[in-house]
Amino acid sequence: MGHVAHAFAKLKSNLEITETEQSQASSRRQAMYGLITEHWDVTNVFLTGSYDRHTKTKKLKDVDIFVVIDDDGEQGDYRSRYPSAVLQSLKKVLETKYHNVTVDGVACVISFGADEEIMSFEVVPAFERSGGGYEIPDPSTGGWLSTDPTKHAEATTAKNGACDQRWVPFVKMVKAMNREADSPIEPSFLIEVMALDLVRPPFGRYQDEIAYFCASAADQVVNDWPDPANLGPIVNREMSAFDRELAARQFRAWQTVAENAIDLEDEGRERAAVDKWRELFGYRMPKAS
Repeated sequence: MGHVAHAFAKLKSNLEITETEQSQASSRRQAMYGLITEHWDVTNVFLTGSYDRHTKTKKLKDVDIFVVIDDDGEQGDYRSRYPSAVLQSLKKVLETKYHNVTVDGVACVISFGADEEIMSFEVVPAFERSGGGYEIPDPSTGGWLSTDPTKHAEATTAKNGACDQRWVPFVKMVKAMNREADSPIEPSFLIEVMALDLVRPPFGRYQDEIAYFCASAADQVVNDWPDPANLGPIVNREMSAFDRELAARQFRAWQTVAENAIDLEDEGRERAAVDKWRELFGYRMPKAS
């Protein structure tokens, strides 16, 4: 195995969630379930989002938890309240156990600290939606928006299978690039949504797929990208035209670095190629041995 192939193999391994992290996420979910059910009538509390789809990058941050409120329970009337009021009510519940809870967008964020294996959780109140899926707070409109994380997970599983189980690691790599660059592509879910459409089987080398994806994404990130479940709002609805153009420039910059790294590898300069790739991945990719 050459230096570049070895570096990508190690990068893939470094981005995988460990059994310890999985165990901690599960135990904290159970603790939150116990706390919330002491105060609210709920039908389920489950891990979801990019953690559930295995596309979360490390260190783990903002692991999503859905709290499904029982329509027939004491909090059933919360559906008719302003989302901000429901989030504040959930915040008070969480603060009976956790010290650092804030409201951010659709969720209450529980922060555990930068030194923790799992730095924070996002706890989202939800109602079951007639016809499938869920309704979650939309503070920007003062109402509730539809979503279905199970549909997102199904799309991810199907695409990963079609790409020989290499699509999920690829998405984590692109997300790692985004994180290394201080997250210019926001929300990071947009990367997944674009990759569902732009990455096509047969899946090639990670090096080439990253360059191809960045080239296509640079041209198309300026467009509206709908929710894959066809329920929620446009995924990049919060991105202004200026934000989208900045994202396009970022994808082009990544494409340039990737193509330069591929050229170095083709010239047989693999150590230099690894160094070039590390401009995108930082410490997540090891130096050439």
